[in-house]
Amino acid sequence: MSSMSTPLKMGVIGLGRMGQLYARLLATQITGVVLYAVAEVDTSARQKIADELVIPNTYREPEELLENPEVDAVIIATPTSTHAELVMAAAQAKKAIFCEKPLALTIEETRIVLDAVSRAQVALQVGFMRRFDAAYQEARALIVDGRIGQPVTFKALSRDPFCPRREFSDPAKSGGLIMDMGIHDFDLARWLMGSEVERVSAEGSLLVCKDLAEVGDIDNAVVNLRFLNGALGNVEVSRNAFYGYDIRTEILGSEGALQIGRHQHTPLLILTREGAQYNVTPYLMERFGDAYRAQLQHFAQCLREERTPDVGGEDALAACTIAVAATTAYRTGQPVRLSDL
Repeated sequence: MSSMSTPLKMGVIGLGRMGQLYARLLATQITGVVLYAVAEVDTSARQKIADELVIPNTYREPEELLENPEVDAVIIATPTSTHAELVMAAAQAKKAIFCEKPLALTIEETRIVLDAVSRAQVALQVGFMRRFDAAYQEARALIVDGRIGQPVTFKALSRDPFCPRREFSDPAKSGGLIMDMGIHDFDLARWLMGSEVERVSAEGSLLVCKDLAEVGDIDNAVVNLRFLNGALGNVEVSRNAFYGYDIRTEILGSEGALQIGRHQHTPLLILTREGAQYNVTPYLMERFGDAYRAQLQHFAQCLREERTPDVGGEDALAACTIAVAATTAYRTGQPVRLSDL
């Protein structure tokens, strides 16, 4: 690992939408690091980013990047189904690892990955970026401070503004709607409520994005949670919020409540003969751009100070377990206890 005075040399594996985002952040907004290498099988995508950001080392295959002894840490932003294999390869290469969520699509595979990371004794951070959003961080601090008393119920909704591509939604590659979208909310539920989930039930349906039938996915689901301390939760995920990107969370406590997020993008209300109008959050970066930057800065800072990142493998395993349980509950129509998995 680089000394405190030397920038960390980081590599990005995968240059799809998220990989390009991480590459640009590392190159322009994260202090104490240098974007040293990228790996991407798509030649045009690789060349585009390499030219734009003047990256000294470019590779087609991830293994080539991992073999570079100068690389201190890697950002894994490849398709979900490839995460487990790449995390284990990065661990074996003794690279510190930041991986987009989830680490793997099954509980068993997640445990195998965590064992590999533990044996290699490398740092691991998982991309639950909402924990680094200022509003969620303030909510967490208020809960810990007792401002709303004991958390009693958790409600969250995550709605994407468009139907995804079929190949992206294929459950064999993404884990399906509940895993892909709900996992952020499952992580927030544990973090904000201060308790693990004991039991889940779920309903899901394909109602709008009819093309998803070809890959066996759904576009809307609701998941009910029961926490070990008796608190209750509800998570809604949807692919068809065509009015805009809509992420909201509410925690009811014994002495008050917190509401996080709104779909109004700017505090401007337009009043005309046609009625009242306001603009809504278009998509991911408009809502969570600062959080994406903050989580990468946190990763870099942890590496420089040789401390464990705040969002690690056990958080990934817990959220994955809830997602698997919820997906099983939707498919079987029966509640699922996490202890039975």
